Amino acid sequence: MGKSTRTQRLREETLASVMQAKQKTLDSMQNNPQKEIAEPRRIEQKKQIIIIEIVSVTREDELDLKVDFSLLPSRAFFLRITSDLYFNGQKLNSAIMSIPQGPLTTDSLEFPYVLGMKGIAEGSYVVRVEMYELWSSGEKLSSASKEVSIQYVPQTRESRLVKIPTVKSVAGNDLTVLSASEKEIYREIEEDTKRELASKQDEW
Repeated sequence: MGKSTRTQRLREETLASVMQAKQKTLDSMQNNPQKEIAEPRRIEQKKQIIIIEIVSVTREDELDLKVDFSLLPSRAFFLRITSDLYFNGQKLNSAIMSIPQGPLTTDSLEFPYVLGMKGIAEGSYVVRVEMYELWSSGEKLSSASKEVSIQYVPQTRESRLVKIPTVKSVAGNDLTVLSASEKEIYREIEEDTKRELASKQDEW
């Protein structure tokens, strides 16, 4: 009789221990529900240059071009970009632009060109703009391009005709075109940055 009582008591104690352990597990899950939910992975946004449109306005012996573009995920990811202008497949101009980072600047910008069209015959012409980040190695990053067909009608008649226009001016108040000396400074900064990255990778 005593043996039966001891066995029953042992079973009851074991059952109580199991129930207590289950209750602790349930309480823990209720107090920390987020632990059972996997955290979503962060999606890294890719840097992009998007050329929205190229608008042209014909003036007397001039062609005004306005290149509207956006920088994604924001302008803060870009220090400078290069803009190449082509006219009927021939490269007219290449400009390195310093991207403004002021609080009043938006992620949508515009880059104006003024082309001297004196001597250009009436006709249809293809204007193409390519924008990109350029490393000193020559590699083009975040590249984007857009082209438009322009019907040009000269305001005056010239006795001497030419095949391609001249670039009279570029940029404006929003973007800064870098001088040759500034380009060299940025190149040196870029080289220093590359060396630092390579050094850190070697340490890892």
